[in-house]
Amino acid sequence: MSYKVIITGTTGMVGEGVLMECLDHPQISEVLSVSRRPNGRSHPKLKEYIVPNFLNLQENDENLQGYDACFYCAGVSSIGMNETDYSRITYDTTIHFAKVLAHQNQGMTFIYVSGGGTDSSEKGRLMWARVKGKTENALTKLPFKKVHNFRPGFMKASPGQKYTLKLYNYLGWLYPFLKVVFPNGTSTLRQVGQAMIKCLTIGSNKQILEVRDINELSYK
Repeated sequence: MSYKVIITGTTGMVGEGVLMECLDHPQISEVLSVSRRPNGRSHPKLKEYIVPNFLNLQENDENLQGYDACFYCAGVSSIGMNETDYSRITYDTTIHFAKVLAHQNQGMTFIYVSGGGTDSSEKGRLMWARVKGKTENALTKLPFKKVHNFRPGFMKASPGQKYTLKLYNYLGWLYPFLKVVFPNGTSTLRQVGQAMIKCLTIGSNKQILEVRDINELSYK
């Protein structure tokens, strides 16, 4: 069986890594990259839909119809941002995009890249963790076939990636050490991408996948 997937955030480190896995996977027949700018890749499976502002998407958008899954990898760091601005990007934009998809793809699997330490109670002291928790909780209430919230930790980029975080460029060499010291706190982006695909192709009974869950599922 083959699957058609939407990926957001392909001009970011996580989205690009997931995109590479999907383009290489034999069961993924088509990938639609939805982003604010072109990702610079060319592949027979790949289509691009350039959307400057996700909040302007309409529920009857034909470009987003007929897909089996969305791997939502878009996002920003909370560093230097106030809660209002961070919430607009992290919560408002994500939920609007998800509602547009749910309106016309209710058989879809929706996977959201959240983060380790996310606060499901929405009451903690860390602003980003509360907002991520609020986003996760809202997504699980939408009428998708399945919703999975991924909470990765430190991620190692895949060979050939162009879009890596500035911090990763300085700290990426630490991955072998971190993998030994924090085995349940690190993943490769290959593992993250493979785990997303496995959620779609073989399924998972977990709505929240921590690092250990992601790594284990990637090898099934």
